[in-house]
Amino acid sequence: MKESLYIYSNGVLSRKDNTLRFTSSDDVKKDIPIERYSDIYLFGEVSVNSALFNILSQYGINVHFFNYYNFYTGSFYAREKNLAGELLIRQCEHYSDSSKRLLIAQKLVDSASYNIYRNLRYYNSRGRDLQGYMQQIEALRNHIYETKSVSELMGYEGNIRKVYYSSWNIIVNQDIDFEKRVKHPPDNMINTLISFVNSLVYTRTLGEIYKTQLNPTISYLHEPGVRRFSLCLDLSEIFKPIIADRLIFSLLNKNQITEKDFTENLNYLHLDKKASNIIVHQFDEKMKTTIHHKTLDKDVSYQYLIRLEAYKLIKHLIGEKEYDGFKIWW
Repeated sequence: MKESLYIYSNGVLSRKDNTLRFTSSDDVKKDIPIERYSDIYLFGEVSVNSALFNILSQYGINVHFFNYYNFYTGSFYAREKNLAGELLIRQCEHYSDSSKRLLIAQKLVDSASYNIYRNLRYYNSRGRDLQGYMQQIEALRNHIYETKSVSELMGYEGNIRKVYYSSWNIIVNQDIDFEKRVKHPPDNMINTLISFVNSLVYTRTLGEIYKTQLNPTISYLHEPGVRRFSLCLDLSEIFKPIIADRLIFSLLNKNQITEKDFTENLNYLHLDKKASNIIVHQFDEKMKTTIHHKTLDKDVSYQYLIRLEAYKLIKHLIGEKEYDGFKIWW
């Protein structure tokens, strides 16, 4: 499996013959073997040009941009190589037909909320008193397939997450004083941490969709919009509890990340470089971790699970097999 390249320093990323070169702000040059990487994450102030994007497109390498606060700002999405006009038509049909769209959206929320429930069950079995939260979420989950519209479904999804996030004060050992999810901008260290780790899941999902014939801008749970890959938001919902949330719990409960890793006078919006490095390293290790897949009867990585989810959606769209979202079984 190819790796992700993370660049934190300021400088220039350019094409050097048929590979890449990074020149730091103090003029230190480092050649980068382009065939080693599947995507690039830019956290520093990095200058790029069209020659660079041309070679990145040839190799199918996506580039993800983050600002000073480590907030995700956008991606360069390499030219599509796996184009399929018939599948694109099917994607559009399943969006424009409200009943078909609703079914996919319900499957997504069903899987995501089940994985949330399993997180609570895991920590409940380890001495946290989460039974009340589990009961509330189970009651809300019972209404998923009763919903008549995506907007109604999103209401239940939002309530499930509200209950879930209110349980984090019990799951996490640190005194986090976390009550609700705030995104634009995050208002405390936990919301900043969630935004950062979720963006890693989102961009990795984009990379896996790129390897399929799906169009990442046509979605079913989230409304397709201008300048965003909304299908990545759909599929990410399933994997955020399994990958992002469990990573956050581990980092906080092992005190690998604390309040000291955030800039207090910026209202904890800024995550420092050291902490960011720790997170992306742990995230990469998690994505490489393998589990034995029951259906395939072989070991697959967490990253490949995301691509398998895209393949399952394709089978649903072309009428081969009804989609059922991934639910954790271990």
